[in-house]
Amino acid sequence: MPDYLFDLLPIIVLFGTLAIFLIIGMPIAFAIGSAALLTIFLDFPIDKASILVSQQLANGLNSFGLLALPFFIVAGNLMNRGGLAVRLINFAMLLGGRLPGSLSHVNVIANMMFGSLSGSAAAAAAAVGGIMGPMQKEHKYPRAFSTAVNVASCPTGLLIPPSNILILYALVSSTSVQYLFIAGYVPGLMMGLGIILGIFLLGKRNGIPQEKIVQTEKTSKVILDALPSLFLVVIIMGGILGGAFTATEASAIAVVYSLILGFAYRELKVKDLPSILIDSVLTTSIVLLMIATSSAMSWGMANADIPTAIAEFVLNYSTNPIVIMLLMNLILLVVGTFMDMSPAVLIFTPIFLPIAVLLGVDPIHFGIILVFNLCIGICTPPVGTALFVGCSVSGNKLGEVVPKLLPLFLIMVITLGLIVVFPSLTMWLPHLAGYKS
Repeated sequence: MPDYLFDLLPIIVLFGTLAIFLIIGMPIAFAIGSAALLTIFLDFPIDKASILVSQQLANGLNSFGLLALPFFIVAGNLMNRGGLAVRLINFAMLLGGRLPGSLSHVNVIANMMFGSLSGSAAAAAAAVGGIMGPMQKEHKYPRAFSTAVNVASCPTGLLIPPSNILILYALVSSTSVQYLFIAGYVPGLMMGLGIILGIFLLGKRNGIPQEKIVQTEKTSKVILDALPSLFLVVIIMGGILGGAFTATEASAIAVVYSLILGFAYRELKVKDLPSILIDSVLTTSIVLLMIATSSAMSWGMANADIPTAIAEFVLNYSTNPIVIMLLMNLILLVVGTFMDMSPAVLIFTPIFLPIAVLLGVDPIHFGIILVFNLCIGICTPPVGTALFVGCSVSGNKLGEVVPKLLPLFLIMVITLGLIVVFPSLTMWLPHLAGYKS
């Protein structure tokens, strides 16, 4: 075998077997673990390779920071069932109801708020879309474009803290959750405002009614109803920034607060708790298994010098930092359309972060770029989870929604380009909070 093929063998085995396993329908956590095991087989006997993989599975979960994930998952499920969505939509109506095409703007604002609180784009698409859909139908909004707006705006909450995916990136990259959370505000708001701009530009062409909808309830009542929900962000971010508690402790506080709020709103019953906890356990187990197997994959990649080989290939391909960043963003956009966010963060952070650092990109800034790319990916076929959830809630077919989504997709990509080109958009708030690059 030629030397260059021998050097490429670990890369071929790792990504080739991973692709094959995914194509044949193997669950992604098992596909990642199996690909890692086969890659480690290249350098170690079967018995030692199996022991190494087992050790890495355990080491991958041996982190205090990981406790934040199950707590935030439970908190998100409590919020979904606790009546927060309706109150936030009413509050969003105050903010966006006086704009032309108001229900579309309300959809975006509500997704930004509910997505950030629940930490899930799919939950935001389902909860907000489920409530907004009948309202939009009543006011004769075109279903396909309304679904596209819901799908495009639901990932904004993954950048606006608290965010499970940012916690995951922080654990993989050993960066500060606190500063990542702060860095996510401006890009998340920019993504949402970009969609709102798209509604202004595309609304009339797509048949969006231009009437303004005035909130029928008293303004003071709507604000008072929504304030307890919005106060959760103040508690979490205020506590983390003020040093009162860590992000992990904040996640536990979010669970208690969401539980109290659900009972206070009288939307949550004691009989609902077992199903909420079971759903949370199932989601947590899937995420943690992916983290464990991805840890084994990361070890296998490091042992085979795969990140170094890929970095050398990219850097040899071009010495122009702009070309390299463009190439990495294109890869991440494509990856996001085929792979869910959690495994994508776990697999590609160890590969691309060293390259980004060599180019002088701050790890905090790169984390936001990575998550922004993947947020776009979950809105696009063939494996866009947000797209599938949005279509299932509205009853639209993919073929009806995707053409309406493409211009919004372009706006999101342009917004991403601004984030990449102007790092200060991401970094000025962390620097204001005391972050040193």
